[in-house]
Amino acid sequence: MGMRFGCRFLGGCLACGLLLGVFAMGAWAEGFEEVRFETSDGGTIYGNLYGEGDEAVVLAHGAVFDKESWHELAMRLAEEGVQVLAIDFRGYGKSEGGSEGRGGMALDVLGAVAYLREGGVREVSVVGGSMGGSAAAAAAVKAGPEDIDRLVLLAAGSVAAPEQLQAATLFIVSEGEGMREGVEADYAVAAEPKKLVVLAGNEHAQHVFKTDQAGALTEAIVSWVTGDAGTGE
Repeated sequence: MGMRFGCRFLGGCLACGLLLGVFAMGAWAEGFEEVRFETSDGGTIYGNLYGEGDEAVVLAHGAVFDKESWHELAMRLAEEGVQVLAIDFRGYGKSEGGSEGRGGMALDVLGAVAYLREGGVREVSVVGGSMGGSAAAAAAVKAGPEDIDRLVLLAAGSVAAPEQLQAATLFIVSEGEGMREGVEADYAVAAEPKKLVVLAGNEHAQHVFKTDQAGALTEAIVSWVTGDAGTGE
């Protein structure tokens, strides 16, 4: 019996190892590795890490999206030699919040920035859509002056203190959507360097990727985070 149990146990371990190997190979076949990190309030955040390089981008999703929703943009950025970390906010996927609860999403962004910095990254940009844009903006206010280099706010839901953003900021919004007036008001008071891009159509934030404006949106983001001095030029 002992021998049979040992064989079954060993077989189970081998099977688990094979399954883990298949999962890892599947993830890498998709172009990313799943990683996790801790936040300052004790949360645990999971993310998909793409590419390599000493420049990196954190991708922060909107309320009806998740880290996988950024896959095509992440692959494009990785092709440009940029390391990309697409995160699941607390309460999404396997990510869990800490003592700040759902109100601590800015800490998820800051945790992602710290994870990349600790890995040796020289410059970090953050791209946030809608809810993720609000969290990214809050993180850019809380961050140290050299933590976040460039920021992309894709129809951010709420920017509490746009004049305090400590990063070169690109504001993007669709011309016909309800967020446009608020985005333009935030842009008006934000410090330089900054840029405003108004896309045709009326789709909100990441939903633009499902339209014929997807290419224009992708190019605007890639140009900003890879351009000189955050000007996108």
